[in-house]
Amino acid sequence: MAVAHLTDTTAPAYSLRVGLFGAGRVAGQLGPALVAAGHAVAFVWSRHAATAGALAAALPGAAVLPGLEAPLPPADVYLLAVPDAAVAPVLAAVAWPTGAVVAHLAGALPLGIFEAQPEVLGGVLYPLQTFSAGRAVDWASVPLCVEAADAGALNMLLVLARSLSDDVRLLASADRLRLHVAAVFANNFTNHLLGVADALMTEAGLPAALLAPLVRETVAKALATGSPFTVQTGPAARRDVPTLGAHQAVLAAHPAWLGIYNQLTASIQEVLPPAPGPAGK
Repeated sequence: MAVAHLTDTTAPAYSLRVGLFGAGRVAGQLGPALVAAGHAVAFVWSRHAATAGALAAALPGAAVLPGLEAPLPPADVYLLAVPDAAVAPVLAAVAWPTGAVVAHLAGALPLGIFEAQPEVLGGVLYPLQTFSAGRAVDWASVPLCVEAADAGALNMLLVLARSLSDDVRLLASADRLRLHVAAVFANNFTNHLLGVADALMTEAGLPAALLAPLVRETVAKALATGSPFTVQTGPAARRDVPTLGAHQAVLAAHPAWLGIYNQLTASIQEVLPPAPGPAGK
């Protein structure tokens, strides 16, 4: 089957039946996105029946799969939008139809996780985005990383991915794992550091909104350059020992945050050579 880019008006429309395992943050946004792209969600399963029912009720025609031991409704592709640790148990618990196309959505799990279920055609449909309740995601801009060993399964996942996103990439497991590590630094660790900053502002009786222009410019500048390392500023970069010491004194009451501060300072100085002369902020 030729793979068509579904945003191309000359391409035929594909409507796939999707079985959705999971009803959490990812599935809760993926389900409506699939329907909006013209696909049908055949069923929703979750270990929490209430959340499965709530999501299925929002998806026209979707049933609730009562349990993993229940017979599977027919679908063109089954998506495992469950926590990473649940992928293998779900795979093992379901009586998959022979030749079923089954894909997980995890960044760090290899394609090899499907080897224990030779009856399925395994694949990956990894959305590189953070998902939170109450925040809508623009799926057209979300990079979708696809992988499958079987050509038919790969084509099926490419059709599905291209109906959701304008940025679809073939990515092998090893590269996807490296991408996932980078994403943790860019998203999870950054979010934690922003949380520490917010807590310090609250502790000082200062409005956290004061930091908003700085955060926006920091991210914009980092994205505008080929390497964020080259636009690093601050006391660590300029090896401002008195300022570093003053900061460390403020953080003495928070040993864990002081440890992060010292480790990041050391990492910045390891990456950046000493400046030849006085540097600006």
